[in-house]
Amino acid sequence: MSTLPEDLAALRAGGKPALARSLSALETDPANPRLVALLDAAFRAPGGIVLGLTGPPGVGKSTLTNAMIARLRARGERVGVIAVDPSSRRSGGALLGDRTRIETDPDDQGVFVRSMAARKRLGGLADLTYPAAVLMRALYDWVIVETVGVGQSETEIADCADIVVFCAQPGSGDALQFMKAGVMEMPDIVLVTKGDMGAPARRAAADVRGALSLAAEDGPPAEVAILSAATGEGIGEALDLIAARVPDGTAGAARHAARARAWAESRLAESFGSVGLLALAPRIDQYPTPFSAVVELTDAARAAVQASLENI
Repeated sequence: MSTLPEDLAALRAGGKPALARSLSALETDPANPRLVALLDAAFRAPGGIVLGLTGPPGVGKSTLTNAMIARLRARGERVGVIAVDPSSRRSGGALLGDRTRIETDPDDQGVFVRSMAARKRLGGLADLTYPAAVLMRALYDWVIVETVGVGQSETEIADCADIVVFCAQPGSGDALQFMKAGVMEMPDIVLVTKGDMGAPARRAAADVRGALSLAAEDGPPAEVAILSAATGEGIGEALDLIAARVPDGTAGAARHAARARAWAESRLAESFGSVGLLALAPRIDQYPTPFSAVVELTDAARAAVQASLENI
């Protein structure tokens, strides 16, 4: 595809239009060699923080994203946003309404917002969320991934983001209700939204802490904070808390590698099923990045399947 940037430097120099073309190519021509080379380069490049923002509908994720963008831009930090919207089971279409809730200046080159339809995928993300985040983290200081927000099982965000933030709101239920949510097993931070409600917000924070104290712990417990996107109270403190909790060094590299392998295995399983994945998974580490692995293994596996079918 001639309109794709030649390399990562060209992608950065091309601004929003170049990034938009590259993200469109993810949907229309994912095996394009130039696109794979871009993904490989972005994967290896130092990148910004990928923040996964999840929580039930109505909790205020888009409003919080707006407030975070404003605060980060005031600090001079660049922000990319991936907003994932649910798709119709009947038509396959998506309203992409989250994009209309996020208010940005089109002339501001420091902000980029991309909507994605979840299509047939469950778990709160789209098939291409991970590679899109990899591209964007090479260009922006922060990449906020806002999940669909469909209920209690949005755990795939843990395989995409450096740090996962679960949003809860006053009146969401007691500690038992929070415990029922599988998503509560994997957040690094829980933000209670609509903190301007006062006492109900403090009760919600107490319920969340109670739920987290009962959950099986694997690593440091999630921190809980209260904020209000409407008033701006607590936004800056929440961003500082998020940045401080992002793993770095060996832990950060290990998490980066684990996310990459999880995405590669997911893509191969979708194409070839569990039996095919069992055969292909040991070969993933032979490739420098998950994107090269998926393209090369997919081509080889398809050729092998075609050859075997000729003998049936």
